[in-house]
Amino acid sequence: MSQVIPLGPGSRMLTTREAAQRLGVSLRTVQLWVEADILPAARTPGGHRRIPHNAVEALALSTGLGGEPLARPSRVEARARDRDHAHAEAAVSEAERHPALANGPVLRPRDVLLVADNPIWQVRCEQALAPFLPSIELRFAETGYLALLQIGQKAPDLLITSLELPGMDGLAMLRTLERCESIAGMRILALSHLDEAELKRRGGLPASAELMQLPVSPEGVAVRVGRWLLHQRVS
Repeated sequence: MSQVIPLGPGSRMLTTREAAQRLGVSLRTVQLWVEADILPAARTPGGHRRIPHNAVEALALSTGLGGEPLARPSRVEARARDRDHAHAEAAVSEAERHPALANGPVLRPRDVLLVADNPIWQVRCEQALAPFLPSIELRFAETGYLALLQIGQKAPDLLITSLELPGMDGLAMLRTLERCESIAGMRILALSHLDEAELKRRGGLPASAELMQLPVSPEGVAVRVGRWLLHQRVS
């Protein structure tokens, strides 16, 4: 999240694009991380995000991420950068409101992201989903944090996520995606021990999410994925 603060001439603050360049990730990923409070950010009086340089460096060191090192810009370069960045942010916002303009038609095979912290569960799900592998591409994330990284780089067609995750839980991850409007067009299968009444008390699931109450077998998840694939083919 971000707040409006005055930025002094000695402050080393980066634009979201510069942070993405330094970390070697997409601009959307940095925006997701700011919304999830993974990266702190402030807003200029003009409403543009600025991220502390030392926070970006700390994240690069702790995660092993790294793109191009950033040199301190001159004042002339900084003014030109801010002007160009304002136009870039406007373009990104437009692309996020109309994803088809940025991404084009969804290609086969369908992209499926499974988020679960249990490696044995991941293996069993991969085995259960094996019959669909000509029609899907399956990838994995162990935490909500890592899922946001992957979704920022490429949004899946189907997100299968446990709501009980270490660190950032599944509900917090889904709310971050909703705030960033990154959930449009994404089907979500949420796995949880909580019932619908308890989930509603905690704020509920996004409209595009379907709840599968645990315990459920990997084969049960595969049956639901098969139905989703069938619906994709006939729709």
